[in-house]
Amino acid sequence: MVSVQHQFPPLEGQDSADIQRWLAALSDVYAPAEIDLIRCACEFAAPLYHGHSEITGTPLLQHALGSASILIGLHMDHETIAATALHAIPDFLDDWKSVLEERFGHNIPLMVDGISRMEHVRQFSEIRTAAADDKEAAAQQLEGLRQMLLAMVEDIRVVLIKLAERTQTLRTLPGAPPEQQKLIAQETQSIFAPLANRLGVWQIKWELEDLSTRYLEPGLYKKIAKLLDERRIDRERYIADIISHLQRELAQAGIKAEVTGRPKHIYSIINKMKRKNLDFDQLYDVRAVRILVDTIEQCYAALSIVHELWTPIQKEFDDYIARPKPNGYKSLHTAVLGPRDLPVEVQIRTQQMHHDSELGVAAHWRYKENRKSESGLDEKIAWLRQVLAWKAELADSGELQEQFRNELLNDRVYVLTPQGKVIDLPRGATPVDFAYVLHTDLGHRTRGAKVDGSIVPLNYKLQTGQRVEILTTKMGAPSRDWLSPQLGFLKSSRARAKVRHWFSTQNLDASIAEGRTILDRELHRLGITDINQEKLAQRLRFNKLDELLAAIGRDEFKQNRIANAVQQEVPTKVVIPAKVAAQRTAAPRTSSSGVLIEGVGGLTVRMAKCCKPEPPDRIVGYTTRLGITLHREDCSFVQRVPQDKRDRLLEAAWAGKKA
Repeated sequence: MVSVQHQFPPLEGQDSADIQRWLAALSDVYAPAEIDLIRCACEFAAPLYHGHSEITGTPLLQHALGSASILIGLHMDHETIAATALHAIPDFLDDWKSVLEERFGHNIPLMVDGISRMEHVRQFSEIRTAAADDKEAAAQQLEGLRQMLLAMVEDIRVVLIKLAERTQTLRTLPGAPPEQQKLIAQETQSIFAPLANRLGVWQIKWELEDLSTRYLEPGLYKKIAKLLDERRIDRERYIADIISHLQRELAQAGIKAEVTGRPKHIYSIINKMKRKNLDFDQLYDVRAVRILVDTIEQCYAALSIVHELWTPIQKEFDDYIARPKPNGYKSLHTAVLGPRDLPVEVQIRTQQMHHDSELGVAAHWRYKENRKSESGLDEKIAWLRQVLAWKAELADSGELQEQFRNELLNDRVYVLTPQGKVIDLPRGATPVDFAYVLHTDLGHRTRGAKVDGSIVPLNYKLQTGQRVEILTTKMGAPSRDWLSPQLGFLKSSRARAKVRHWFSTQNLDASIAEGRTILDRELHRLGITDINQEKLAQRLRFNKLDELLAAIGRDEFKQNRIANAVQQEVPTKVVIPAKVAAQRTAAPRTSSSGVLIEGVGGLTVRMAKCCKPEPPDRIVGYTTRLGITLHREDCSFVQRVPQDKRDRLLEAAWAGKKA
């Protein structure tokens, strides 16, 4: 076998120098063997990237290294860094998967493939614009898209790479055309910032939000920046002084506490002003710190210290420990006039309250996105955040790759219409399920399907990220085969119900008429003439008599069930065919057992063991080769006697009673 060797041009001097300078800073972060893998990835990508630029005009190699630097700051593993350097390779090599797998193993090509698939997000910008008039529909579409992005990758590190790559794009966005700036910023704020929020990658979330706001609302952004009237570094220094002061005071009081804080970002300020209809000077949490302690008693002790150090701002205290929020959130919130009389918000909570807020039922990301709770999704998001929090320990134990395998939303699939709308389906769903979600009539007329442009059978199992097109006829109807579980045409119970309903409504009048004929014939056979048929239908779990008649007419309801229901509805009736009773003209005779049996004498009579009749039970006789067996009239055996043997039933009564 002859293998084809890919020949790449040698590294340009500037590219080589950039790589070497960048790698030199990694010696304190990664082991030598890990740095060698990253170097190989950079040197493999550089000649392919040479001469190509990102949409902002930044050379592609610099863009890749900048994105990787963001992930290094998040302490990501060396495979993630290598995959980031190689993220654009699919644009330049046709057989890139086999080439990368040969050189870098299995994990890195898998991540590069996931990045390539996520690039399809750019195709959905037009959809969001078109749906802007319907805010609820637009919100549902965006939520489906976010969930699809999380579900479509096998390794969650792919999402982090894409977040870092988007952050790097925003940092250099001034080099992009104005129309592209707004498009990228809108996409960032709608899709990528919420993803960073859900995963708890706060550094990236804040930067994505602030940078995108700069292009979406430039006037308001500049106004707020001016109102802050201080550089970010000054605000951060102010918060650092507050933290240092609090740590000293808490330690002197014997309270073990963790104090963190940050100046509020411009996007958060704008968002809160809009949400609460406040002016800038009405905000007291532009600067905020958080105190984490071990017990509830320490929460209130820390609050006392804060109020002793600085003057509390009236009406800005909330005790969510004594009165938790509806979602279970607990914390103490206060606002004080800190050094230089600048307002500072202080949050105080226990470590457990903080855990519940960040990872549990009171998850902050749901509050920020104003979303209703979905326990399954909450649990999976919490799991991902835990993995991210523990990534350093997992890397040391060699379990990082296994833990990062994405099982998020693995019970759902997210596919696309030809127009790019995201459709949420249960795992195992087929094109027929897909069609019925879009429209019932479309489902009825389905005759074929294309997935990513290729014809597939109608019982094909759809996968997340696929684009589905339904082929129909002008006038069509569902197939009864679709209702067969063994054939696998339908996974959704909702779609199956729609198919059943279609069949139940066809030729309805004819089915009702046929059912009425069958029911009347059965009631005549049973000798029943005065039963309330509406109550009979209700006993058989039908809302209306017509529904029962239609089911009987379609042969969906067996006659033996009718007989059983009649016996329960009219328990005192003797269920013996009228024509049989009419044929018995002989006078009743008394048997040796003291039972009157019409037209019978000298035969052995015994009591049935199944119902054990005894006076004053109403009874009926049944002729056998050994004589006559007496049953109670309401015995299930009597009701099950076949039509061709019902002439063996005889009227009977206890002696002294009229038969």
